[in-house]
Amino acid sequence: MSLSTAPRKERAQWPLVLRFASRKFRGGVQGFGIFLACIALGVAAIIGVGSVSRGLSDGLAREGRRILGGDISFVLIQRELSSDERAFLDAQGNVSTLAALRAMARREGGDATLVEVKAVPRSYPRLGTAIINPPQDIQSAIAERGGIHGFVSEAALAVRLDLKRGDRISIGDVSLEYRGELVSEPDKLAGGIGFGPRVIMSLDAFRATGLLQPGALVRWLNRIEVRSDSVGAPVPDLRIADLVSQAKNRFPDAGWEIRTRTNISPQFERNLDKFTQFLTLVGLTALIVGGVGVANAVHGYVERKRADLATLKSLGATGGYVFLVMLVQVLAMATLGILIGASIGVAIPFLTASALGAQIPFPFEARIYASEIAAGALYGLLTSLTFALGPLGRAHDIPVSALFRDLVDHASAWPRRRYVVLVIAASVALIAAILVLATDRRLAAVYMAATFGGFVLLRVVSFVIMSLARRAPRVRGAELRLAIANIHRPGALTPAIVLSLGLGLALLVALTMIDGNIRSQLSRGIPGLTPSFFFIDIRNSEMSDFEALLRRNAPEAKLERVPMMRGRVVRLNDSAPDQVKAREDAAWVLEGDRGITYSVEVPDGSIVTKGEWWAANYSGAPLVSVEEAVADGLGLKIGDTVTVNVFGRNITARIANLRKVNWRSFGINFVFVFSPNVFATAPHTYLATATYPPGSDPAKELALLKEISRAYPSVTSVRVREALDAINAVMEQLTVAVRGASSVALLADRKSTRLNSSHIPLS
Repeated sequence: MSLSTAPRKERAQWPLVLRFASRKFRGGVQGFGIFLACIALGVAAIIGVGSVSRGLSDGLAREGRRILGGDISFVLIQRELSSDERAFLDAQGNVSTLAALRAMARREGGDATLVEVKAVPRSYPRLGTAIINPPQDIQSAIAERGGIHGFVSEAALAVRLDLKRGDRISIGDVSLEYRGELVSEPDKLAGGIGFGPRVIMSLDAFRATGLLQPGALVRWLNRIEVRSDSVGAPVPDLRIADLVSQAKNRFPDAGWEIRTRTNISPQFERNLDKFTQFLTLVGLTALIVGGVGVANAVHGYVERKRADLATLKSLGATGGYVFLVMLVQVLAMATLGILIGASIGVAIPFLTASALGAQIPFPFEARIYASEIAAGALYGLLTSLTFALGPLGRAHDIPVSALFRDLVDHASAWPRRRYVVLVIAASVALIAAILVLATDRRLAAVYMAATFGGFVLLRVVSFVIMSLARRAPRVRGAELRLAIANIHRPGALTPAIVLSLGLGLALLVALTMIDGNIRSQLSRGIPGLTPSFFFIDIRNSEMSDFEALLRRNAPEAKLERVPMMRGRVVRLNDSAPDQVKAREDAAWVLEGDRGITYSVEVPDGSIVTKGEWWAANYSGAPLVSVEEAVADGLGLKIGDTVTVNVFGRNITARIANLRKVNWRSFGINFVFVFSPNVFATAPHTYLATATYPPGSDPAKELALLKEISRAYPSVTSVRVREALDAINAVMEQLTVAVRGASSVALLADRKSTRLNSSHIPLS
């Protein structure tokens, strides 16, 4: 067919463009395999991660009432509801009260271990079902029989203490009978991450333990099922919000932490968003790394079609017409790659639910989310255009003479200005899409800056490699001489190979270092500096005797002790916590309750950086010292005020100084340290640590743990190694997800590198 009669203007050529472009696919998609793989892998990762995240978020919203154990939860620390508070909640609906704390469980004459105690009322669970092995009703399992209360626990406790049904353990001053394994509990997620196996007992058994002392770190969870106006009708969210507002206004000094069925765990949801954002960026990295493969695939395709394109031009086709034909073909391949990736991405949540549904401790339902598919498709399309437009632009200027001499006279040149502008426009659109769709724009901006810097750095590295190869001395071997020449020849693929290999290696090293650093921070304490044990809930009356026991049984250990209470920040200056625009790394201080203390001197591990420490005999208005980084994140300075609620009483203190804290020591450190006149007469317990010197015998540590649990059953002993192991177990699960997503990027890099190496001709 002759093109000489075709209109010269591109806008009139579309039917003919589509006709010629479609002819390419009569023989299949040969030559576009790497192209399709690069796009499909990245799109699949983005859609899959987004869909799984949405499934978790929607599951939390859908099952919020069951997970929370009611419509609203009022959480108090170290105190129970007052009579007025109880009357107010009872007037709104059915109220159930649970208690939670950490304690030591021990066998008679045997080992002891840390457990997470949950004491439940007779109505538990009001929503959902607790599953026990062997099957039985939980109230029957924990009931008192023959003067002995029962308990159920997670399987880990039976393993640690070698328990069988009917065996007994002691928690505090009470003996309990093991009645079964706790397989699942409907409100587990609302309890947060535990550092020991869960133990469920009755409230009556809990009150008999003797652990309920003034200042003990007991959390009281008061859950209310709001009474509906119509039988069977759901309570509207507006009424829930109104009830919360009433509670805050009527009891401004209650100091309770309020959670609703739609706001179960803001910290979990925020962490889920961040984790999703991170994995999405890993998926984008797969696309960008694969984009190098896209560019090389298009470049190779253009090179293979030079004779065909030159023939088209000899028949009257314009450069713009040739570009449009190639662009339609590339867009068709990009669309096919996006469809393949979308199909895989849509299947990921269903495969996740099928393979891991029983192991996911959150409500999760696999669904198809149009918004996640659209986001993945948009990323895939813009990435394809960004990396394909440059090589396609060079097809515009392929001369007819290429039919005769271009096989031996290859020239490399920049595409025309219009195509450079198109590449820039596609790149800007891709960056804009990443920033607009990101939940954390700051993270996305840093990611884009790092990616751009990586491209520039790797381009410089490739230039240096080519320069060194060009200046290398001539060698005798023909193979080696040809290999060196191939590195710096005109049109060499050295930049593309360095770029694809460099990006993949950078991703692998970055993820490995992040994983390694986190594990190192959590699992490698500093011998002689990191405490071996934390001892919690030491009563005032027992502190002297407790310290004497430690010195007798561990004379080589360094001992520290501080008074400790729990309080909740209720105001910063004149602003409520939810009105403060806190920096992300400091927002955690405003969530839930915090450990607080008072001190005459600057605590060990802290350095005052601004302001002055108070005098030892200070007796004026309440003062507080705040950790420097937290104060900066909360927008606080010396002279500002912080109000905390302790034991149902609001205490307002002026910031006297800021101090820098060495958190990495895992020692006794607090964000807020008050002047001693504020809480010296308040009921509180002590927190103590024992730090063994380097090279100490682990057997001595276990012997000390057993002796403490025997002599002081109300004291909770936390072995730092075991606590870090619990955190590492969570990190291991997160690491699997990170490695799984990052493998997609590495696979894309492998595909890209394979394509590059397959197109290296000999000079």
